[in-house]
Amino acid sequence: MKDYLELTKPRITVFILMSTAIGFLCAGHFAGAWTLFHALLGTGLMASGTAALNQWYEREADAKMQRTKARPIPSGRVIESRAFWFGVALSIAGFFDLWIGANLLAGLLGLFTLVSYLFVYTPMKRRSPHSTTVGAIPGAMPPLIGFAAAAATLSPLAWVLYGILFLWQFPHFYAIAWMYREDYAKAGIRMLPVVEPDGESTARRIVLFSLALVPVSVLPRFVGDAGNVYLIGALALGFYFLLAGARAAFDRTRPRARQVLLASVVYLPLLYGLLVLDRPGL
Repeated sequence: MKDYLELTKPRITVFILMSTAIGFLCAGHFAGAWTLFHALLGTGLMASGTAALNQWYEREADAKMQRTKARPIPSGRVIESRAFWFGVALSIAGFFDLWIGANLLAGLLGLFTLVSYLFVYTPMKRRSPHSTTVGAIPGAMPPLIGFAAAAATLSPLAWVLYGILFLWQFPHFYAIAWMYREDYAKAGIRMLPVVEPDGESTARRIVLFSLALVPVSVLPRFVGDAGNVYLIGALALGFYFLLAGARAAFDRTRPRARQVLLASVVYLPLLYGLLVLDRPGL
């Protein structure tokens, strides 16, 4: 079971569920603990199923990369067909749980996330560095799923939460791509640092998306109920994230890229925490 659990990428799933919960809590009213439970359970199942199916699809590429060759499928600990059906079962269960336990809109948003991730983003990784942009579309869906589960609709605040997560992904994943560009090159995955090895374009985009994140991150103060504590905190976190990106732009090294990655991992939970703490009724 440990190997099957590894297929679900539990650490990434925790981040996904955190974003789903924030979307749910920001919907303006509490739809009930039971609905929240199903929003998290259904999203978690679909995210886990998507992760398992993604590893099944990329098993040959994973076998070529140092950081992924020990995963359950390329290492031989889980048979390919079993991994596939495991992913399918989790995904189906997640969709129906979102639909029945929350509402149809939440279920359809979850289904869109799975389909766009597996059938558009994943194959595109071998063809174009623009796959990062395409992958950010399903990657930013968890707040929308949570919001829809609570409210059965999507308000401007829901789309602001989507925008924050959408922009956050670029510095986060460009930093990972820079750190493991040799591995990606071996597997034939055309990430931006593989296509442009000097890293100039990658660093520039890290800075630009970090900069764009600053004004977008303060919008909950103006379209939602977040207060001035959130506003000040969001600005401070945004400039902290931007500083890490700027340092990486001037010193395009693996340690600087790792600092961007660490800054991204710190940024998102703290921003969400501020939104919860400084929002009336939460």
